[in-house]
Parts: sequence; C-alpha cells; structure tokens
Amino acid sequence: MATTFNPDTPLAGLPPKDLLAKGYKPTISDLLEKEEALLMIKNTFEANLKENVNLQRVSCPLFLTKRSGFNDNLNGVERPATFAPRDFQDVKLEVPFSLAKWKRWALHYYGVQPGKGIVTDFRGLRCDDDVDYTHSLYVDQWDWEKVITPEDRNVETLQSTVKNVYKSVYATHQQVCQKYGMTAFLPEEITFCSSDELLKKYPDATPKERENIICKEHGAVFLMGIGGWKADGELRHDGRAPDYDDWTTPRPDGGTGINGDLLVWNPIFECSFELSSMGIRVNPETLVQQLDLCKCPERKEFTWHRMLLDGTLPQTIGGGIGQSRVCQFMLQCAHIGEVQHGWYNPEEVAVLKEQNIRLLGLGEFSEDPMAASVHPGAKLQEYAKEKEHVRATGP
Repeated sequence: MATTFNPDTPLAGLPPKDLLAKGYKPTISDLLEKEEALLMIKNTFEANLKENVNLQRVSCPLFLTKRSGFNDNLNGVERPATFAPRDFQDVKLEVPFSLAKWKRWALHYYGVQPGKGIVTDFRGLRCDDDVDYTHSLYVDQWDWEKVITPEDRNVETLQSTVKNVYKSVYATHQQVCQKYGMTAFLPEEITFCSSDELLKKYPDATPKERENIICKEHGAVFLMGIGGWKADGELRHDGRAPDYDDWTTPRPDGGTGINGDLLVWNPIFECSFELSSMGIRVNPETLVQQLDLCKCPERKEFTWHRMLLDGTLPQTIGGGIGQSRVCQFMLQCAHIGEVQHGWYNPEEVAVLKEQNIRLLGLGEFSEDPMAASVHPGAKLQEYAKEKEHVRATGP
C-alpha cells in the first residue's frame, strides 16, 4: 500500500483530524468483549481462507539464520531484528519480516502437491516500519502459499485466487457486521486494475491518490503490477523485493507483473486500505532478471536461492494477510493499537487518551520505566509536560 506517512510532521501517526473531530466512538468499548471479537474475526477468516483457497494450517519459525537467505528482504533497506545464541556468537539469527520465502521451502518440505497450499499464524518484527494508526513494529499475518504448475503462472490463476481470497474477506465482513450490529458496505465482487493503467489515467496523481480514486469508485480492488520502476527511475507504484513476487512478467493488457495488492475503501478514514499483498512467485528466469535489476545478483549464492534456481522449490502463488489490519478494518477502529499490543509515540498516545481511544495493553502507556502500570506515580500528563519543558528551555 502506498503511504503518505511523513515522520517530519508533528504527531504524524495520529488518525485523521477529521475523524477525531467527529467524536470517534469504538464499535466495542469493553476490552474483554473486544478480545472475544478479535478471536471471532481471526477464527472466522482463517476458516474461510482455508476452505476457499484450499490451505492447511502449519506451524512456522520465529527466527531464521541470516546466511540461509530465507528472510523476506522487503524493499532491501529495512533492518531485521538480529541476535546470536549465547554459545554461538558467530551465528546470526533474524526475526523474519514475513515468511514469503520460507513458505515456498515449506511446501517442498511437506511435499505439498499442485492445487493445495499452507497457511501459518506468523508473528514478526519490522523495526523500520512507520508507526502510525495503521502500522506498527509488530507484524501478525496469515502467511499462505500454494503450489501451482508452471503452466499456471498467468493472470488467470492470479485473478481466480484473488477472488477466492476476497470471498473470505467478504464472508467474514458479513458475519462480523451481523454479530455486532454494523452496516455491511463491502461489494460482493472485487474489481481488477493495474498500476500501469492507473499511471496512464492519472499521471499527475501520487500512488496513494491513485489508490484512493479507484477504491472509492469500486469499494474493493486488486491492483496488479506492484514493484519495478518507471522510465524516469521512480517507483512504478510501490516497492517489492526481487526474490519472491514476479513483477516483471508481461501481462496480456500490456503491463508487467503478476502480483498485486488487495485494497478496500475504508469509510472511517475515507481512503484506500490494504489488507493483503500477494502474487505469483518468481521462477528461476525471473529471479535472475529481478536480482540483476535490483543490483543484488550475489543473493543467488544463498541456500534458498540455489534451491529455487536448481528446481528444488515448486512454482507457487502466495501472500500475506494482516491479522491486525483485518481486525481494524472489520471493527472500523481508528487506530491499529486498538486491536493489537504494540508500542506507539507517547505524545500521540496522550492525545488518543484525551479522545477516549484506548490502546490494548501497555500500548496505552509510555515506554518503561515511565509506564504508570509499573510506577503508579508516573503519569502520561507529567511525561508530556516534561517533554514540553525541554522544548521550551532548549538544550
């Protein structure tokens, strides 16, 4: 999803001012009732996803070795949370950003046949992510992957799979709205378009503006062709790592890339809202091509890359679906911290509390040792006043 987050803007992570000014009220105020709702949403969606996409739940790792090359590189600049075992200091272990590569290996490991796939309950850390009302450092997502044949590497397979994923979103939305007395608003069918098409149609708009235009019009959109660059060297729409999604294969519509983002119109924010990033994965030829385009051909020497290049790993389609994102959207929450335990800017937390927006767990406190739950005498208001005093007096 294209973002408009600007870290230089004061309190940039807060929900839109218009939303706060309207007097936002959460769908569910009681914390224990909310926890029940979160469990219901997650269980319902996972059951729908497994049935519609033909997936089986499997366990997954919390960390991977750096040398294996199994970690998702995202845009190639993010820092993974890294540590070494106490007695093996020369071994570097990383908390993965996602399981984009591991899942493909797991399909080989479990001997999964074409037409069937796996889904995991993935938890990870993204130290360099924006921290705002829709992003956090903590990642929880349904990471899924499905085996396809080489002949299935086409737009038809991509779109049929997207329809089944969206069918799961739509069904869950209907069930949640019925249970909690909300008005359903998602369309029954998803619309397909491409970043190439939107770029031609709205050349002067930003990527986020283009997403907003198309999502407002259709309600639910799969935007094909994410990754790669325009002729002027700027990103075509948003970044993608070179070694999982295929963003270079030509499509019949004249664009490139058999991957994309599943976006919905979020009425509470009045903008597009990404629920999933997914796509048909690279084959050996597109892997080499995309590694060269991204100027990182040395990755071919990693264990995972060698297994793909020598044909050990199967051809696949897969993606990640944010659990907290889905819950935030389904319950129409103003802040992602309302549905997950995380850490957020203490100054922004203070503003949210003034607006009666409660974040889960220690997310509603400033960082230790200032947390009032640990030190009863330390209040957020005092922390904010201290920060203001420092600004006023200078160094």
